Amino acid sequence: MTAELTMPKLSDSAADAVIVRWLKAPGERFSRGEALLEVETDKATVVYEAEEDGLLESILVAEGESAAVGQPIAGLAGASASAERPNATPVARKTAVELGVSLLGVDGTGPGGRITREDVRRAAEESAPAPAPAPAAPADARGDVRFVELTPTQRTIARRMEQSAAQIPSFTVSIDADVTELVALRRGARDESAQLPSLNDFVVKASAIALRELPRFNASYVDGRVECYARINVGVAVAVDDALLVPVVADADRKTLAELAAETRRLAERARDRSLEPGDLSGGTFTVSNLGMFGVTSFTAIVDPPQVAILAVGGVRSVPADDGRGGVAFRDVLTLTLSCDHRVVYGADGARFLARVRDLLARPLVLAL
Repeated sequence: MTAELTMPKLSDSAADAVIVRWLKAPGERFSRGEALLEVETDKATVVYEAEEDGLLESILVAEGESAAVGQPIAGLAGASASAERPNATPVARKTAVELGVSLLGVDGTGPGGRITREDVRRAAEESAPAPAPAPAAPADARGDVRFVELTPTQRTIARRMEQSAAQIPSFTVSIDADVTELVALRRGARDESAQLPSLNDFVVKASAIALRELPRFNASYVDGRVECYARINVGVAVAVDDALLVPVVADADRKTLAELAAETRRLAERARDRSLEPGDLSGGTFTVSNLGMFGVTSFTAIVDPPQVAILAVGGVRSVPADDGRGGVAFRDVLTLTLSCDHRVVYGADGARFLARVRDLLARPLVLAL
């Protein structure tokens, strides 16, 4: 009996995903738990394993193409199918995956009737419709045009940001936080610990406490109502070569600063070497994005649906301030910018949230306890 394999939901926020690589060719059998394909979601690349025995009859979505969650991506035959494993060379199997050709319908011309790469290509040519002539490209006064294809991850990010801008009525509020004591505390402990929490770890911890006290920010807007969550899971944006990944620190409010710092280091390392697992990327309820290390003083981040808010963190800068004695003292300051979903929270709410984070950062020992 023929069935369909549909695109699985491998991320809590993914509406579609990209097929990176098929690990079976059409006509090949597979067993339950055996790897079928590699899929790239908006979060990471994941290997999808077969949920039952079967046979891959046809590939409906080729490598490099995207499909919506629930959309058919392959035709399957059940475990009772009588077809034998096609006698094909490894190169022929790879070519069948690339061209979406079932090995079951290919006559082999190799030794002993073995299917070769040329046999697969011939079958693909016989079944392919004649290509339509390509339209001539108009001359461009700006000179020759070079097209740069987005990676699957970049396409997913672009789609999600477009969705956010179109669907979320957002607003932003900003505040300057005095982190002089925090900077001094880290400077004084720098020689004592190789695993010193970063400034961003302090921001994540302060945000987690503020989320616990102001739970409307730890929520989502879904189908005309607000879903408030019991767990506080803070996503930490990590820039990689061609994309932006957001691994999640689960229960950030319950972790000590040292535990939080260790977890963010682990997640950042796995993000950069692309070894994150689905569990590292799911369940986020709030996001912190920091560009201070690039010399950025302030910026506005886009809310990552279905979350309600995202905190953008700028770099530390020295500013003159009244020392209280008629003189001038220089203080270390950073700018925090909160982007919010106006359907759930309002301007005064955003101001209260930022004020709480600012006050906590001014007292770093409270966060370290």
